Amino acid sequence: MAHLKSLRKHLLYLLTKGGAHATFEDAVKNVPVAARGKVPEGAAHSLWELLEHKRIGQWDILKFSTDAKHVSPKWPKGYWPKTPAPPNAKAWDKCVKEFLADRGALCKLVEKKSTDLFAEIPHGKGQTILREALLVADHNAYTVGEIVLTRRLLGVWKAKKNPAEDEAES
Repeated sequence: MAHLKSLRKHLLYLLTKGGAHATFEDAVKNVPVAARGKVPEGAAHSLWELLEHKRIGQWDILKFSTDAKHVSPKWPKGYWPKTPAPPNAKAWDKCVKEFLADRGALCKLVEKKSTDLFAEIPHGKGQTILREALLVADHNAYTVGEIVLTRRLLGVWKAKKNPAEDEAES
């Protein structure tokens, strides 16, 4: 039982903290409105595209994990916004809020003692909640890195202290 409690704790940390990299919150904080829809030279996507892609991917995995009737978007087109810039001034904040809400829901699912992290999801093809939580954490970490790199290319990223220092304090 202690092992399972420890696993849940580590999964929650992986989903919400930066560890060896910037957190989601740091990556999207104080992004100038004018920079959100720009694709810098050498990059494939704008900050908006990366943020919305990250939100859609996490939402899809959460819904798949909890709703047998959920239908995933078509790959790959359904996982990306239609335009490099947000459709309106409120879209960025809405996207951040929805991402955090879905991440919170996934964390509650992982944290819930009645959730069997190792049981196959009945409507899946061998996936477990553990696998899906790790998939979200992996994709989110990768995309945070892309957001930070894109912000650097746009000249709108201020590096903070080493994220590993936060880990040592935990």
